[in-house]
Amino acid sequence: STVPIAAEALKKMGVYDKRKLMGVTTLDVVRAKTFYAEKLGLDVSTVDVPVVGGHAGITILPLFSQATPTMPSNTSHEVIKALTERTQDGGTEVVTAKAGKGSATLSMAYAAALFGDACLRGLNGATATECTYVDSNVDPNLPFLATKVKLGTEGVETIHGLGSLSDYEKEVYSSMTPELQASIEKGIKFVKEN
Repeated sequence: STVPIAAEALKKMGVYDKRKLMGVTTLDVVRAKTFYAEKLGLDVSTVDVPVVGGHAGITILPLFSQATPTMPSNTSHEVIKALTERTQDGGTEVVTAKAGKGSATLSMAYAAALFGDACLRGLNGATATECTYVDSNVDPNLPFLATKVKLGTEGVETIHGLGSLSDYEKEVYSSMTPELQASIEKGIKFVKEN
């Protein structure tokens, strides 16, 4: 609910520009790409996996059906489900591995550097497309949503839709929507009441 909180606070101050407020989804993309590459024995630098939704547990939806290179058609539902859940629980996995004595600091820094670089490329007029959590009209039930976004000299230039989803991804998207809606509403309500 951080991005909706920031949006409402900026609206209160009269300076809100939805093109310039983005939540960093890159950490989830980095995890999805890493787990996908690891599972398929690929070089992670050759992999892309878009991530949509939000940034909390089940609201994180990696779209392995849209991955590059394409997932082999004989990949089982169990493998896709396991990759999805591992991406959703990536932060918890690191905290558990560190026995509660740390978090995914390096991967967060790496993701921030990638996202910062994409923003700078966009600001400099180069094409940059990233998955990011923005004020969106892709889903009328979710005023904020992470999808692929084209970045430009003024911030967000184009918000892309979800694309074609597998049946499993449709199911996960449908089940995560109420949680993401509640998170958004909580953020908006927080600012309005304070």
